[in-house]
Amino acid sequence: MEINYQSIVNYLKTQGVLLLRGILVLVVGMFAIHWIFKLLKHNDKYIKIEPTLKGFLDNLIKLVLYIVVILTAANVMGIPVTSVVTIVASAGVAISLALQGALSNLVGGVILLLLKPIKVGEYVKIGDIEGTVKRIGAFYTELAMPDNRFIVVPNSSLTNTSIVNNSRMGTRRLDVSFSVSYAADIARVKQVLMEVVSRQDAILPDPAPVVLMTECGDSALKFVIRVWTNNSDYWKVNFFLLEEGKQALDRAGIAIPYPQLDVHLTPSA
Repeated sequence: MEINYQSIVNYLKTQGVLLLRGILVLVVGMFAIHWIFKLLKHNDKYIKIEPTLKGFLDNLIKLVLYIVVILTAANVMGIPVTSVVTIVASAGVAISLALQGALSNLVGGVILLLLKPIKVGEYVKIGDIEGTVKRIGAFYTELAMPDNRFIVVPNSSLTNTSIVNNSRMGTRRLDVSFSVSYAADIARVKQVLMEVVSRQDAILPDPAPVVLMTECGDSALKFVIRVWTNNSDYWKVNFFLLEEGKQALDRAGIAIPYPQLDVHLTPSA
C-alpha cells in the first residue's frame, strides 16, 4: 500500500492551522476573561453589589464566558457549534450523570441566593463544621474556621441539612454553669456570681442577667449564669465569666466539689 505523503502534509497543514487558530482563540479568550474580571473589581457599581450575590455572580459569569470561549474556539477549528450541540445532546444521559453533582450544587447556590439562610460575614454551624462565611459561589461556599482553617462546602449539602446561624439575630444568650457544695448558701452563691456579672460591661442590660439554680446533682448544687451579649462579645464574656466566677467562689470560701461516690459495705454473716 503506497502512502501519499503529500496528502498527509497537506492535511496536517490545513488542520494544523485550524488547530493553532483554535488554541489562539482559547489563549486570547482566557486573557480576556481575566481582563474583564479585573475591570469588574474596579467598577464602583459592581463593588457595591451585596457580597453574598457578588460571589455567586462571579462564578456564574466566569462559567458563561468559559463556555462562550470554548464554543468559539471549536468553531474556529472547523467544528460547527451545531455539531457540538448535537454531540452534547447525544451524550445527554452520560453528561447529565457526570454533571449531576455540579448541577445540584448550582441549584443549591441559587436557593442560597434566593432564600438567604446564610450571608457573607455570618458565623454559622453546619453539622460538625462551623466558621465565618467568606464567599458563596455558584457551586461551593467558603468558610473560615476560628483556628483559620479554610473549608469549602458543596452548596447542595447546605440546602439539605440544618444550618445554625449564630449571627443573624445580632445578639446571643450565654449560659455559664457552676457546681458548688451542698453546704453552700444558695443566696450567697447567687450574690457572688451576680457581682461577677456586674463587672463585665459587654453584658447587655436587657434582657436582664440572672443567676439560677438549675439542679440538685448527685454531689453538687448546679447554678447557671444566664446573660445576653452581642455576637462579637460572646467568647470574651464566656471566658471572663468562667475565670472570674471560679476565682470569686474561691474568695468567698464556696467549695466547688469533685464528683463523689459513696460506697457502703455490708459485713457478711
